Amino acid sequence: MNHPATPTRLETFSDAVFAILITIMVLELGAPNSHSLEDLYPLIPMFFSYALSFVYLVIYWNNHHQMLKTLEHTTGGILWANAHLLFWLSLIPFATGWLGDSQLALAPTVFYGVALLLPAIAYYILQHSIIASQGEDSILKKAIGRDIKGKSSPVLYVLAIICSLISPWVSYAIFVLVALMWIVPDKRIESVLGAD
Repeated sequence: MNHPATPTRLETFSDAVFAILITIMVLELGAPNSHSLEDLYPLIPMFFSYALSFVYLVIYWNNHHQMLKTLEHTTGGILWANAHLLFWLSLIPFATGWLGDSQLALAPTVFYGVALLLPAIAYYILQHSIIASQGEDSILKKAIGRDIKGKSSPVLYVLAIICSLISPWVSYAIFVLVALMWIVPDKRIESVLGAD
């Protein structure tokens, strides 16, 4: 009989994917071929796009870890929703490299916005797959409440994509704003689990 993966196996697999994505991004930075500090200046835009994407991946990893604490069992739907999230997150290194090399050109900025929007949607789908599997007394549903940050983030990504037509710098500022919204660890799940 074929049994779904345990929550621990799901978390371990996901952690490995997060680690690989961060490793791919840092390898994309590439060191200059010379030994002068001035040769680092052209890498500054790439470093900033790397730093922002690193923060995003750590935010996803942290919140994903907290969310999986609510799981007692997995379902096929949860496994597919998790794979769906990891797929979209796997595009972040590519989007990061293109954005960093482009000096905030229009197409790479739009693509970066899309590469942030789609994991946000996928995270929402995973969250609701878990809630559906837990039934009426869902721990996760209690924990997330109205989920203002979760619902506003995709709206801000869409706004950033639209703003890139006017100024990619405004888009980048919105990307940073969303990261800042999430950089403080979310304690909602811990507080609900601690109350049980």
